[in-house]
Amino acid sequence: MALHFASSSFTTTLLILLCIFSSSLFLSNAFQHHHHPHVARHNYRDALTKSILFFEGQRSGRLPSNQRMTWRRSSGLSDGAAMHVDLVGGYYDAGDNVKFGFPMAFTTTMLSWSVIEFGGLMKGELQNAKEAIRWATDYLLKATVHPDTIYVQVGDANKDHACWERPEDMDTPRSVFKIDRNTPGSDVAAETAAALAAASVVFRRSDPTYSKLLIRRAIRVFQFADRYRGAYSNGLKKYVCPFYCSYSGYQDELLWGAAWLHKATRNPTFLNYIQVNGQTLGADDSDNTFGWDNKHVGARILLSKAFLLQRVQSLHDYKGHADNFICSLVPGTPFSQAQYTPGGLLFKMSDSNMQYVTSTSFLLVTYAKYLTSAHKVVNCGGTIITPKRLRVIAKKQVDYLLGDNPLKMSYMVGYGPRYPQRIHHRGSSLPSIAKHPSKIQCSAGFSIMNSQSPNPNILVGAVVGGPDQHDRFPDQRSDFEQSEPSTYTNAPLVGALTYLAHSFDQI
Repeated sequence: MALHFASSSFTTTLLILLCIFSSSLFLSNAFQHHHHPHVARHNYRDALTKSILFFEGQRSGRLPSNQRMTWRRSSGLSDGAAMHVDLVGGYYDAGDNVKFGFPMAFTTTMLSWSVIEFGGLMKGELQNAKEAIRWATDYLLKATVHPDTIYVQVGDANKDHACWERPEDMDTPRSVFKIDRNTPGSDVAAETAAALAAASVVFRRSDPTYSKLLIRRAIRVFQFADRYRGAYSNGLKKYVCPFYCSYSGYQDELLWGAAWLHKATRNPTFLNYIQVNGQTLGADDSDNTFGWDNKHVGARILLSKAFLLQRVQSLHDYKGHADNFICSLVPGTPFSQAQYTPGGLLFKMSDSNMQYVTSTSFLLVTYAKYLTSAHKVVNCGGTIITPKRLRVIAKKQVDYLLGDNPLKMSYMVGYGPRYPQRIHHRGSSLPSIAKHPSKIQCSAGFSIMNSQSPNPNILVGAVVGGPDQHDRFPDQRSDFEQSEPSTYTNAPLVGALTYLAHSFDQI
């Protein structure tokens, strides 16, 4: 069902909603303190600080005077010129110099969700987290400035990947790719709407004017996503695939986007949309992998909150859908499907597996919060799973990431005594502008990329793809599957680390 609004009544409703937009949820009264009885083996507060700092190393555009990752410099200052639009800013998604809108939007949604659920516990890191979100939303506002159009990528990935150069030096084409009515992209559009809506909740109290701008744009972008249906990797296949193909289709993003708009606006239009379209958009599909491509699980957890805590009875089924995901994760239950390495790490796939570890850990601590507030548990075929059990599973995953693993290796750069030295990241691996002011040409950097020398610039807080299914990690720069960091790996980790730092009285 396409989403159409009666313009006059909807505008009136929207104005009323925006006027009463002050009931912020991120300092949720429902949060209850859960302190683990023993002393933590890890400094979760330090890891939290570093996980947010990482985003400064991924910044594109003109860097501010308070930039803390000082080996980076401004870059991409003419981005958008190819289409006469300002697309300066945003984030490089991983170790290259391309700005991919699909994962950038998901990163923004997850950073925002981390702050919505746990921002009240972040203390001094809250402002840094908000700045990381705003760096993205400022860009997403630029990318959606024209109605029924989204500029979804800057840079030709194939040509960018043919070079190993610093973002400050890049001379590959800064091609701009867009979706519009003729070349739709409901997946990237609905994810962008989700990001803008989630961020609007973050800024609701601290910057209400900005918050209202975000939610207005989110509504407009979601209408575009819903009205002009299609996967963006159909029309833009040769530019976005195989990098960020929409393998799962766009139905999950439409459900996810509607869930975030429902949360941000409380407009019954979006609840009705979810009720009418939920099944056809895959609400009860059995897919249990949550990441930049597939949002079904995240939508189920988010919508279950509306049932558990706001008593929205029409969303009753989402508690069951969320429980099914939990049951698939817990070893020893009748419905357990998840695979774990011998060392205990959740293992979904060989390419950048740690992104699923962090996203799952976030969902576990978040759902545990909802269940505790509602005095509910999960029943997995007769096996009762308590919120405490979910937190224990999440903590084990985060602890593995931070060094409790067979290699005693932290997979977060700059955390702990032993961490990856040769990450797959152009800016980190090449000499900084300060150390080497003259340009390093496109192909000249490959001699460094293929070397065994440690990266000279520490990308503090970067979480790499991680070990293989046998807990092995070669620490080879050329091995992008295991050694490349990404923004969407760090974003959900921010929330999980905040919970853990708080629960051990570190924050």
